[in-house]
Formats: sequence, C-alpha cells, structure tokens
Amino acid sequence: MGIIAALVIGAIAGWLAGLIVRGAGFGLIGNIVIGILGALVASWILPQLGVMLASGTLGSILDATIGAVIILVILSLVRRA
Repeated sequence: MGIIAALVIGAIAGWLAGLIVRGAGFGLIGNIVIGILGALVASWILPQLGVMLASGTLGSILDATIGAVIILVILSLVRRA
C-alpha cells in the first residue's frame, strides 16, 4: 500500500473513530495519526483474537477504525485519570 493510500485510510479511520468516540477527536492531523496507529494496533490485536474481517480497502478502513477506537478509548480513560 502506498503512503498516500495509508494517509487517506488513516484519515478516514481516525475521523470515523472520532465520531464513534465522541469528544475524543484530535483534529485532522491527529486523526490521521490515530488512524494509522489504529491500523497498526488492529493488525496486531485482531489476528490474536482470531478475527478476520473483509479484505481490500474497505477492510483496511474497518480494521483501522477498530484500532483507532481502541486507542481513543484508552486515551480518554487516561485523560480522566
């Protein structure tokens, strides 16, 4: 996957995660970073759980969104502590 595609998928995933976890968005650049980190987290966690989602671009966005939601929930819990 090219760097441009990774940035676009990361931006979409970060934006979707920001919508799912209200009040935890970090702006455009932050959402891209959270989306890319979410993709890394999901690529490690989901296979460990034996979860296989759709493949292709839609699957990548879905995986990255799940990972970004996990990251945003953890960050919102850390902020409150």
